[in-house]
Amino acid sequence: MKLVLVPLLAVCTLLGQSVTPAGDSASDLNVNSRYTIESINFIDQRDYKLSTSALEDIRRLIGAKVNTEALDLLAQRIRAELHAHEVTFKLTRGAAPEEVRVLIHVDQAAGAVDASVPKLIYNSQLGFTGIGQVTTTLGSNALTFQMVRDSDTLIETLSGIQAKYDRLSLAGGRIRLGFEFDAYEDKYDSSTLAALDSASRPSSLGAGLAAGLGAGAYGSRLNYEPSATFVLAAPLTLTVGLSFEQLDHLPSAARPESANAVINTLRYHQRWTGSGGNKEELDAGYSLRAATTFLGSNLAYTRHLAHARYIYSRDAQSVEVAVFAGAIYGQAPLFERFAIGDSAMLLGWNKYKLDPIGGNRLAYGSVTYGYHMMRVFYDTGSVWEQGKPPEPKQSAGVGVSSGLGVLEKGAFLLALAFPLRDGRVTPVLIAGMNF
Repeated sequence: MKLVLVPLLAVCTLLGQSVTPAGDSASDLNVNSRYTIESINFIDQRDYKLSTSALEDIRRLIGAKVNTEALDLLAQRIRAELHAHEVTFKLTRGAAPEEVRVLIHVDQAAGAVDASVPKLIYNSQLGFTGIGQVTTTLGSNALTFQMVRDSDTLIETLSGIQAKYDRLSLAGGRIRLGFEFDAYEDKYDSSTLAALDSASRPSSLGAGLAAGLGAGAYGSRLNYEPSATFVLAAPLTLTVGLSFEQLDHLPSAARPESANAVINTLRYHQRWTGSGGNKEELDAGYSLRAATTFLGSNLAYTRHLAHARYIYSRDAQSVEVAVFAGAIYGQAPLFERFAIGDSAMLLGWNKYKLDPIGGNRLAYGSVTYGYHMMRVFYDTGSVWEQGKPPEPKQSAGVGVSSGLGVLEKGAFLLALAFPLRDGRVTPVLIAGMNF
């Protein structure tokens, strides 16, 4: 492990200060320790999966004075968890004269292989969802293979594979290239098939449903997705790319359709630690998918989705607030339509009873209060069709968690969620990791 001090020398030159090497303990105490760590980020802006304790070490260092020994220990932890060849740091000028930013560079060992379970969920209404993942890194190249079984996220239940290639560091870590291939088999709840059948009938109800649908049930789909991610100003990134989706309809004799789209995602993810020991985290983003006949797509639509998640914690207490809003214009296939009533949004409700084919409008919000391992949460939200009034639903629940939630590696949650409605209350059990 080593701490790269060249950028700090430039910082101190601009400030009229002098710096001697970090190996000199007097220098570390008298010069480096004068500067406060404003933020800690990975140079390539990649979402490395670190343990809860490693993320806690990062939060603890933010807002503290520069301490090369503590940074060295953090480097050792990151290197061990990611099986990296080397982990180094750069210090760059912060927003204030007495602050610096810490940029982490991870040099993965050639041929390093990491096997993990990024997601594992059991929902007593929807069943199991799981992802098994193997990643191998060759220099700045990463290859990831996933086996996926997802009954939770979309209207369809899918099973299949995902294969990804990432070129992690170009232009000094400011550009990352990627390519993803997905192959899924799709199944549907009986209520979804019934709703699709109604949409195909020449009735006023069927016409209303069909107006927002771009395809019926499909038995499988393939996706080819090249992309490029640009670090605009750390930690703000922009991802642009193309998605070429092929839908093979049921029955198999039906002609396949394509949903080829331009994709854009703007994301901001930052952590702060205040002088009083309070910690803050913000993860916000906006994504746009625009399917167009210009790309040879049979379907034409645009899908907008914005989200923000803010976490504030101090001592043993935490508060997490999340909001999502989405809109679809045109006729989008089922995998693009919005659904809530799963293990992530509007816990306790059943997405098929709320809307078996999803909606083209989404509004959702949640608040979670945590004390040590205990969690208490409240959700509200709705999916609906354009031109119809939304019907907001609410739920509440209690659970235990080993971390702060979806932003932590290995965070385990066991929760009981209750839909808030008139009549009988039936609790829903949700258990798993990283959701």
